[in-house]
Amino acid sequence: MRSLLYLCTALGVIALAAWAYRENHMTQQAMNTQSALEREIAALNEALSIQRAEWAYLNRPDRLRELVDLNFERLKLVPITGMHFGEIGQVAYPMPAARSDVFDTIELSGEIEQLSAFAEEVLP
Repeated sequence: MRSLLYLCTALGVIALAAWAYRENHMTQQAMNTQSALEREIAALNEALSIQRAEWAYLNRPDRLRELVDLNFERLKLVPITGMHFGEIGQVAYPMPAARSDVFDTIELSGEIEQLSAFAEEVLP
């Protein structure tokens, strides 16, 4: 009886050791994946900061002013002033659409008359 108990205990310890090894292996894989993702995020953040710096460099006002001066004949760009804006009275609002519901009512009344005449002929 004792040998059966020792055997069951040994099998239980072996099963628990195998489970612990598997869990440890899966945890290490998850940690490696996490560190790889963190490295990728850091690289993307660095690339994004470089692109933001390049964008700020390209959008310097003095550089853009020089480009406007160089391409004035082709683009005809001028600084915006108050004269470039209109007044509210100059806005062309669209005209209201013609009301078609009046015409629909007239057409429907003609159809109703035809239906009532047909009903009088068919029904006694």
